[in-house]
Amino acid sequence: MTKNVSAFARDLASSLVVFLVAIPLCLGIAIASGVPVAMGLISGIVGGIVVGLLAGSPLQVSGPAAGLAVIVFGFVEQYGVAMLGPVLLVVGVLQILAGFLRVGSWFRAISPAVVHGMLAGIGILIILGQVHVLMGSKPAAGGIENVTAFDESVGRLSGASVTNEAVALLVGLIALLAMVCWEKFRPKSLPLVPGALVGVAAATVLTTALDLPIAHVSVPTSLLESISLPTAENFANLVQPGVILATLMIAVIASAETLLSAAAVDRMHDGGRTRFNKELFAQGVGNGLCGLLGALPITGVIVRSSANIQAGARTRISAVLHGLWILGLVALLPDLLEMIPLTALAAVLIVTGWRLISLHHVRHLFEHHGLMPVGIWAVTVAMVVLQDLLVGVALGLALSILEILPYLRRKLVIRHAEIDDEIHIRLRGAVTCKDVPALLSTFEGLPDGRKVNIIGKHLFYMDHTSAETISEWLRRETKSGRIVEIHPPRAARHPRLKPLFDRFSAEAA
Repeated sequence: MTKNVSAFARDLASSLVVFLVAIPLCLGIAIASGVPVAMGLISGIVGGIVVGLLAGSPLQVSGPAAGLAVIVFGFVEQYGVAMLGPVLLVVGVLQILAGFLRVGSWFRAISPAVVHGMLAGIGILIILGQVHVLMGSKPAAGGIENVTAFDESVGRLSGASVTNEAVALLVGLIALLAMVCWEKFRPKSLPLVPGALVGVAAATVLTTALDLPIAHVSVPTSLLESISLPTAENFANLVQPGVILATLMIAVIASAETLLSAAAVDRMHDGGRTRFNKELFAQGVGNGLCGLLGALPITGVIVRSSANIQAGARTRISAVLHGLWILGLVALLPDLLEMIPLTALAAVLIVTGWRLISLHHVRHLFEHHGLMPVGIWAVTVAMVVLQDLLVGVALGLALSILEILPYLRRKLVIRHAEIDDEIHIRLRGAVTCKDVPALLSTFEGLPDGRKVNIIGKHLFYMDHTSAETISEWLRRETKSGRIVEIHPPRAARHPRLKPLFDRFSAEAA
């Protein structure tokens, strides 16, 4: 009984921290998506309460994601906000079907270089767009358009007197500075107060105290007013090729981002592991409901999830409670949200976009896997920014296949045996991204507590996707106390195999 009370107390405290992180993100992502902020708030509520109750990842928190803001912005510009509801209903159905068909592991077979390249490209696009909002202007639909529009936005900053745009920029920069300084010099007595909250609060207090003439958040008096059910005409438009393509893109990217976030969350705690197919089902239910209510798409979000874990959450109750707190705030104190200046939310999104770029991951790819994955990352980023997201991801995936093409003729053979109470896993042939589901099925199906020997003496090749899959499993299992012994391939094999197995040995030590 005492243990349960203690766990609930931790979940309660964690839910408040996540709530404080989520509010500025729900508002900011809605604005970055070109839709009313109520749509972001509804998605935050659904992601917390509904997905929180059904989730396969015990500590992951779901909500509107910056990674989809660019796609939604372009879609709304072309087809209108009313078409987003039917699209999300179909996305939800596809995710539910994917969960039932147990294809969660296949999403994890996508090259990390492509996924992080996609997110980095989206991060750059978010920054290019939100810099205009920071200056009190409206962003354009694409990266090139936002760059060419800089002169116009900068021109509005100067005039015969101080312009409203210049005031907006000053307030935004103060919010940005407050966030960065808080994260860098955070007092030890306030470890869980999020930087985004500090930045938004500083800008809001300054704007209110001086009654500055800049744009603020517009919140409806009731969320019920914002709910717009899809119409028959909207569903009829689903057959347009562009809408079908956007639907598939949102479904794939939302699912991949969710499962990658869940895998990262698993590395942060020692509790229950993610059930990936159940998580896909939960996300499908959440996105379907968001479509029905006229809200934004949701994914598992690493920013909220890491805050949840750092605050000491023990169960999914914290995610559910954070959704209830969002609902309570919107229902009881909408006037408080309307005091927030838009430029402060732009500052939050600029920081979020920078974090999506994740140069640390590029260094990791280069140090452990060489130039080819870094090249895939760079090409994906460039094409997402210069062309569009679909072109960038498609080209990144094509390069990933090109990388492993010479080794596809060598099939992977996995032999599993139990000898003297130890488990021996022998890998023969070439391990590539197509083998990730088989690897995950083998490794994640092992009984707890038994020593595992991974024997790679007859391996010829291992690509970076499968290497990262094994590495994640190793770090998680050794952290939980399992003993893993690594047996490297013979010296004459592929030159990158020895460094990889040296790394595995170090992670298993």
